[in-house]
Formats: sequence, structure tokens, C-alpha cells
Amino acid sequence: METNSVYYRNIKVKGLNIFYREAGPKEAPTILLLHGYPTSSHMFRNLIPILSKQYHVIAPDLPGFGYSDAPAHDQFEYTFDNLANTMQSFIDELGLKRFAIYVFDYGAPTGYRLALANPEKITGIISQNGNAYEEGLSTGWNPIQKYWQNPTQENRDALKEFVSKEATWYQYHEGVADPSLIAPESYTLDQHFLDRPGNIDIQLDLLLNYRTNVALYPKFQSYFREYKPKLLAVWGNKDPFFLPAGAEAYKRDDPNATVKFYNTGHFALETNVAEIGNDILNFLAELPK
Repeated sequence: METNSVYYRNIKVKGLNIFYREAGPKEAPTILLLHGYPTSSHMFRNLIPILSKQYHVIAPDLPGFGYSDAPAHDQFEYTFDNLANTMQSFIDELGLKRFAIYVFDYGAPTGYRLALANPEKITGIISQNGNAYEEGLSTGWNPIQKYWQNPTQENRDALKEFVSKEATWYQYHEGVADPSLIAPESYTLDQHFLDRPGNIDIQLDLLLNYRTNVALYPKFQSYFREYKPKLLAVWGNKDPFFLPAGAEAYKRDDPNATVKFYNTGHFALETNVAEIGNDILNFLAELPK
């Protein structure tokens, strides 16, 4: 009987415990999976077995998420630069020399910072609702953008609902044709971590700092034009936060970009993992080893 084990590991990075999932033959080409808000590497639980038959798969939890350390926001600076710096140390500690990246939501600005810093390491990019274009931002960002423009306590407090169980449920279900495909443990686990003491301030700090990602969009786009990485955008076309226009925009800057849409919402792996997994395998087969 074939076994395809997933290993649950921890490593110290810059004084933080970083939890990660690892599967597949270590001698095979590597793919680094970077999750988004409000989830963790748990979002890849169904994708990893598909990819790890042929590839070495590594999926960490970012600081403040999942089973990685989540120091208080006055003890760790929750910025996307800092998330990327931590992930840089993570890939350095693991000795990753060449790898493809799968980026989703918060994983996109984190992963694209890694790509800017390590262009020689990146064999290809899969962006699953991972935005790098202003036209990809929906009106759902309006309250957050108001906070960017005027970071008062009142505007910060107004975003606390974003961390509520109702908001998490909405992120998983909005735009989904068949809600019975959404595993309840997905949003329940996410909410468990969101409800930890002090986590609201962590998340509000990151929401404020997300404005730095929009400011970096031109640099990300310049990277796509200069390096022309093989890129596959796999996109839930009913995402309430990141619009299909954000996926199509990749083709403007990267002649090696392919865009595929799926009739689903933000968490496309919850409903379309077999289809997306197969598309990713076809994409990875074309990458340089």
C-alpha cells in the first residue's frame, strides 16, 4: 500500500518557533506553500497529498498564525516586511536553494518580497487569489483603506468585526456554489486561533500595514516584467476581496502568466482542490528542475 506521509515539524527562526508541514521526497523539486488570512498551513491539508507524490512540499505557519509562535504585538512588529524576513530566515535555515512558491492572500505580499530578494531561487509562482494589482482590490477593502488613510483608534476599533466568527464564516462561504463542500473544521480552527488573547491587535496591526503591500505593487510588477517567471494564477472568481481583474492583470506584465478561474470564492481549495491540484501538477511539470 502506498503511503504519502505528512510530517509536522517545528524549527527555531529568529527566536520564534515556526511550525511547518513537510511531505514528499526531499530530492524532488520543492514547492513552498504560503497561506493567507485568517488561516494557516491547515488550508493546504488536501492539496499537500496531491503534490507530494512528485514534489517536496513545505508549508509553514506565519508568525501570529496557526501553530507558530504569536508573540504579543508590542513584542514583535507585525509587518509584512517582518513576516517576509522571518520566512527568509526559515528558507535559509532549511537550506532551500531553488523552489516554486504558492501564494494566497497574505502569502502573496510575503512571497513576492522573497522573490524580490531571491530571484535566483524562484522556479515558478502559483498565485491563488494572491493579489499584486490595485484593480484586484474590491470595495470590501474600503473600511480598511479608511484606516490606512486615517489610522485613528476609532477607525481601528471599527475593524474588530473583521476578526469575528461571522467574518471568518463569510470569507469561507461567500461566492461558494455548494456550501456543503466547506469543511467546518477549517473556519472553526481559524477562529480558535483568532480568538486567542491579544490576537485582535496582531491582526489589526497587519491590516494597517497591508498598505505597504499596495505601495510595493509597482515593484512586484517590475519583477514580473524583468524576470518573466512562469506563473499560474488559479482564482476563485467569486472572491469578495480579490477580484478577477487582479488575476488577469498578471498577463499584462508577465508573458509567461496563465490565468485559470474556478466558480468559487476566496478559499478555492476548500471546493476545487482536485481540479486546482491537477492544474498545478501540469504547471510544475513545465518548470526548470
